[in-house]
Amino acid sequence: MSIAGFKALVTGGAAGIGAAVAHGLADKGVHVVVADLDGDAADKLAADIGGTAWAVDLLDTAALEDLTLDCDILVNNAGIQKVAPIHEYDPEAFRRIQRLMVEAPFLLIRAALPHMYERGWGRVINLSSVHGIRASAFKSAYVTAKHALEGLSKVTALEGAEHGVTSNCVNPGYVRTALVEKQIKDQAATHGIPESEVLEKVMLTEMAIKRLVEPAEVASLVAWLASDDAGMVTGASYTMDGGWSAR
Repeated sequence: MSIAGFKALVTGGAAGIGAAVAHGLADKGVHVVVADLDGDAADKLAADIGGTAWAVDLLDTAALEDLTLDCDILVNNAGIQKVAPIHEYDPEAFRRIQRLMVEAPFLLIRAALPHMYERGWGRVINLSSVHGIRASAFKSAYVTAKHALEGLSKVTALEGAEHGVTSNCVNPGYVRTALVEKQIKDQAATHGIPESEVLEKVMLTEMAIKRLVEPAEVASLVAWLASDDAGMVTGASYTMDGGWSAR
């Protein structure tokens, strides 16, 4: 069965991995709702791919509690990062990351499942990270959130199975996005090294393949997980980390 004509919601869809996923699904004939805090960027991308824009602040989780979604494919991608030692970590920054990267995905899944159950088909695809299965120092909030997202994804898989709904995580290493580029300054300060050395000495040290993951590579895996070819794949976590998790 082709996914052409189906409807997808991609959070954080106006840039980076989200934009690549939006393009990849649109290329397969899916109508993509580009959900992003940056409404102008969402409008532009949606116009480019023949989709729909949704300007939304996913940190306002109270506004999501009564939401109803009619999407067939839900891609939870939106995320933020903060790098700091635990004893210096701002508690509100920690809570903010949990709201955006755990609570918001829970509420979106909750809003989407009734439509998927009624149709007897659905795909929940969660953009996790190698940090969903491995930890790194100075990223307590991010690592905590990604581990929680892994658990949420697995529970969704178990509950959705009898309704034709699958749920999986995609776990890339460092991807060439603005989010990663913004980390370089923080990583340099935290580790006491020049910014020019962050890629070599911090970000790529655990990866056997010494390069950043490209957004289009992640998007290709998401598109496969959305297809019927992946109908027996659920509750899984697919690493795309250049060998990081093989250690």
